[in-house]
Amino acid sequence: MHPMMTIAVRAARSAGTVITRAYAQMDKVKVEAKGQNDFVTSVDKDAEAAIIAAIHASYPDHSIVAEESGSSQGADTDYLWIIDPLDGTTNFVQGIPHFAVSIALQIKGKTEVAVVYDPLRDELFSAIRGKGAQMNGFRVRVPANNELSGGIVATGLPFKSRQHTDTYLKIFGEMFNHVADMRRTGSAALDLAYTAAGRTDGYFELALKPWDIAAGELIAREAGAMVTDFNGGHNYLKSGHIVAGGPKVTQAMLKCMRPLLSEAIKAS
Repeated sequence: MHPMMTIAVRAARSAGTVITRAYAQMDKVKVEAKGQNDFVTSVDKDAEAAIIAAIHASYPDHSIVAEESGSSQGADTDYLWIIDPLDGTTNFVQGIPHFAVSIALQIKGKTEVAVVYDPLRDELFSAIRGKGAQMNGFRVRVPANNELSGGIVATGLPFKSRQHTDTYLKIFGEMFNHVADMRRTGSAALDLAYTAAGRTDGYFELALKPWDIAAGELIAREAGAMVTDFNGGHNYLKSGHIVAGGPKVTQAMLKCMRPLLSEAIKAS
């Protein structure tokens, strides 16, 4: 195993322990609003601290970008860890058992190691660039489905970026005409991991942050997915607009949404 994958897994499991213990005692969890429709809990902060401690124990000079604590530039800027300690905080707060830890490592700007860990189901999705993707040690691949028809597509509502609501709803409506059904689960990291594992045929969402998708997108790509932004390019970590699925499914989703994109999304 890649030595930094060992650390990523250790960090994810450490955070998972924090999360599962708190989930069993929800009355003790403190919730704060950090923005409109955006919440943070004491568990997010504790899980993030556990991840950073695990990384810095082995790599004290590495840089970190984390959802709750922001950026921390280490002496070695070639190594950047991108962390979401609890992707699906709203689900967690509501007691919905669907959330994950997301950890990615970029080396000189390229994502090399990725882990998405669902602590309640004890499912660990992982990938090393060029080495394929796994779930609990077993290889995963995107579905062989070559068409949207009959497929299940996951998505997420732009609840933090409601200026995109009209465009999103048009895309959702058009996409729904071409698929068997849609899913909105509340965790971008798990949506990408599920697409990688063949549980869904495709996924799209907009206005996300790098920590939401940095790990999941590598896992999806290493499982054979085509991952793009809404314009069919590779700017999704910057724009936050992402489409993923088997190559033909992704192309079909892009064809479906292109006529409906707002000028703001086209320009991003």
